[in-house]
Amino acid sequence: MAELNYLVDEVYPNVRENLAETASQGDRSDNAGYREAKRMQAKTISRIRFLQKILEHSRVIDPEALPKDRVCLLSVVEFTNLDTNVKMKYEIVSPHEMNLEAGKISLNSPIGAALMGKTVGEIAEVRVPSGTLRLRIDCISLCV
Repeated sequence: MAELNYLVDEVYPNVRENLAETASQGDRSDNAGYREAKRMQAKTISRIRFLQKILEHSRVIDPEALPKDRVCLLSVVEFTNLDTNVKMKYEIVSPHEMNLEAGKISLNSPIGAALMGKTVGEIAEVRVPSGTLRLRIDCISLCV
């Protein structure tokens, strides 16, 4: 919702202003600034419509109704790669919220899908291009 508000309230007005300014500079067919402003306008409108469609089809999830003993949407999962002994921690989110830098993986990703429904102590096997990962679930909590 914050991104949508930012795009509608701040980005799009600037894009419109830039487009009007570059359009007033003469021949549009030979105006690289105008073409770039049109591309930015189309990109911004596309993102706004995409976010609006997501919101239109979204529903509120009651965190109290989510299981606390197994991995589900909104779970924060700490697990260990048994082959490398590397510990990792990710929140399981919808595909639209995925952000690896913020520690959020999609429930549809190979790792997310393999972790879904598992409990603490279970081992999830994930097929990746380099082979199969074995991940032991160490801790599950809900991100609310």
